[in-house]
Amino acid sequence: MMRLVVKRLLIGVFVMWGAASLIFLIVRVAPGDPASIMLGPDAGSDQVAELTARLGLDKPLYAQYLSYLGDVVRLNFGDSYRLGTAAMPTVFERLPATAELMLASTAIAVIVGLTLGLLAGARPGSMADRIVSAVSIALQSFPTFWVGIMLILIFAQALRLLPSAGAGSPLHLILPAVTLALPFTAVVARLTRTNVAETMREAYIQTARSKGLSERQVLLGHALRNSLIPVVTVVGLHMGGLMGGAVVVENVFAWPGAGSLVVDAVSNRDYGLVQAATFLIAGIVMLFNLITDLVYSQLDPRIRLDGGA
Repeated sequence: MMRLVVKRLLIGVFVMWGAASLIFLIVRVAPGDPASIMLGPDAGSDQVAELTARLGLDKPLYAQYLSYLGDVVRLNFGDSYRLGTAAMPTVFERLPATAELMLASTAIAVIVGLTLGLLAGARPGSMADRIVSAVSIALQSFPTFWVGIMLILIFAQALRLLPSAGAGSPLHLILPAVTLALPFTAVVARLTRTNVAETMREAYIQTARSKGLSERQVLLGHALRNSLIPVVTVVGLHMGGLMGGAVVVENVFAWPGAGSLVVDAVSNRDYGLVQAATFLIAGIVMLFNLITDLVYSQLDPRIRLDGGA
């Protein structure tokens, strides 16, 4: 296992370099001038040129890139043009809110998705199976921003049960967490249903029943455990995808996380914040993928991730 960890960390170095280089090029080829945005439309050309030179944006692109790579090694992404604070610490300040939202939505998706998948997979073709399948397809079809707006209209505006935006209490977390979790829940439910239905046809399931085990013991103790490996794969990969979904959800619900910070930074051409946030998100996604691979060997010892026999 240690060989796997070392190998993935070495690969991760190149992944992080690629992510850092890509975002460097994207933010600089995108239209817009940070100096002009910062100074406003009434600024003169001399003022814009002076600020551009002070920000180091007047240098050739390769010189900016080499300087940027040197700063990345030290995790120094400069200061936010708009906020006047160091970029990476600013992102870290907003990261706990995003982590809270992601963990809550993941818990909802896994618990509800596994439950629905077990109900449907235990009896393929039943009414429960058809309902779960139809609901799962519907949940994956609705745009996240539309779901968020509908939940606000129903539970915040019409019923006045939950706050529509902001943070500060567990009630503020419910709507954004549910919005982010719904498509993920559908994926977990469908995958669990498929794998449980296939597992229930295996010979060892019939053997377990012949030993006098109850249907619940067979389902939870045998079918579910052997169906978890593909589910863990999807959960691990979707944890990275939730970072992207959080950008939309945080803006819909005014949630003070890193996602809403990135949107503001992109709108204001704030290079430092965009680069710091993107670099950090890439690292988090890589970490989730590594954790997912390590969990494989715990769920099924037959899987050797280090390439051994």
